[in-house]
Amino acid sequence: MFKIFKYPELRKKIIFTLFVIVVFRLLANIPIPGVDAHRIKDFLSGNTLFGLFNLFSGGGLQNFSIATLGLNPYINASIIMQLFTFVIPQLEELQKEGESGQERINMYTRLLTVPLALLQSYGMYFLLNKQGILPALIPLKLVVLILTMTAGTILLMWIGELVTEYGVGNGVSLIIFAGIISRLPQYGVQFYSTLGSQNLFNVAIFLVLSVIIIAGVVLVNEGTRNIEVEYGRKNTGTRTEKVSNYLPIKINQAGVIPIIFAVSVMLVPTLISGPLLASKVAALQNAGSFLTANFTNTSTLYNVVYFLLVVGFTYFYTSVQFNPEKIADDIKKRGGFVPGIRPGSSTTKYLSGVINKITLPGAIFLGAIAVLPFIIQSALGVSTFSIGGTSLLIVVSVVLETIRQIESLMVTKNYYTFLE
Repeated sequence: MFKIFKYPELRKKIIFTLFVIVVFRLLANIPIPGVDAHRIKDFLSGNTLFGLFNLFSGGGLQNFSIATLGLNPYINASIIMQLFTFVIPQLEELQKEGESGQERINMYTRLLTVPLALLQSYGMYFLLNKQGILPALIPLKLVVLILTMTAGTILLMWIGELVTEYGVGNGVSLIIFAGIISRLPQYGVQFYSTLGSQNLFNVAIFLVLSVIIIAGVVLVNEGTRNIEVEYGRKNTGTRTEKVSNYLPIKINQAGVIPIIFAVSVMLVPTLISGPLLASKVAALQNAGSFLTANFTNTSTLYNVVYFLLVVGFTYFYTSVQFNPEKIADDIKKRGGFVPGIRPGSSTTKYLSGVINKITLPGAIFLGAIAVLPFIIQSALGVSTFSIGGTSLLIVVSVVLETIRQIESLMVTKNYYTFLE
C-alpha cells in the first residue's frame, strides 16, 4: 500500500484528491444564512426520498449549505447532452472528432448546468416553502438564495473536473462517494441502536445481503468476456506460428454511472410536483397529485421506473463507451480478425451481439441492487437499516475504479523507471 507514495507524481495526485474531498466536506457544512437547519433535518427524517437527495449532496441539503444541490444539475446536463448526441447530427460529429470534440461537448454540458441549477434551486425553495420549512422571501433574498445554491453546484462541478484531470479517479463519482462515506458513522449508530429492537434473524439477513452485494459488485465490475483475436502468422526460424491476443469486454462497461443518472432523474418528479400542485390549472394539479402519490421510494411504480431507468441507462452508456464499428475497424487495420468471423461488418455485428448479451445480466444486477431496499421492506418488513444497495454499490464501484487507476499509474511509472 505504501508503495503508492514512492512516486512523487502519484503522491501529488493522491494528496490533491484528498485535499479536494476535504474542501467538498467544508462546503457541505457551510449553511446558507437565514435558514433553520433543524427544521430541515426534521423534514428529511420523515422523507426517505429527500434523504437520498441529501445523501448524494453529502449532507448539503440537511445543512442547507451552499452545496445543497450537489452535482445533480451537472449530472442531468450530462444526461441531456449524451441524449442529444444521438439526435443532433452536429453533436454526433463532434463526438467522432475525439478529444477536441469531447472538450466542446463538455463545454456545452457546463453551460447547460447553469440554467438547470437555477431551475432546481427555485424548485427546492418552492417545495420547502410549501412545506412550511422556509419562509416566503422577498425577491432580492430569493435571488441571493438561488444564486448561492447555483454557485455551489458550479463550484462542485469545477473541483470535480479538477480531480478527474489532476487527481485519481473520476471526480464526480469521488465527490458522491465522499458524501456517502461521510454518513457512515451516523449509519453505524443507527444500526447499533436497532440491534435491540430488531429480530436477530432480520439482522443476520441484512449482514449476509451486505456481503453478497459487495461480492456481487466486485464480480460484475471485474468480470470480462475475452474474445480471441488473431493477427496473422509469425515466422520463427523453420516454424510458422499464429499470433493471438484477447479483446476483454467488461460485463459492466458503464460502472456506477447508470445508478447516478437514474437517481438524478427520479428526483425530478418530486422537485416539480410542488409547483404543479400550486398551479391553478386543473390538469397540472392532477399531474402534481399523481407524482406526489406515486413517486416515493416506497411505491411500486417508483421502483419499477427506477429499475427500468437503471437498465436503460446501462445499455445507453455502454453504447457510448463501446463502439463495435470502431473496434472492428481498428482490428482490421492492424491485420487482425476474430477466428471464424470475417473482418469488417461481420466483426461489427458479432461484437454488437456479444456486448448486448453480456450487458443484460450486468444491467439487471444493477437494477436489482437499486430497488433492493424496497424488495427487503416488502418481503421482510425491514425498514430501519439505512445503508441501501445503491449506496453500497457506489462505494464499492468507486473504490474498485480508483484502485484500478492507481495500479495503472504505478505500472506506467514502473515501466518508465525500467526503461531509464
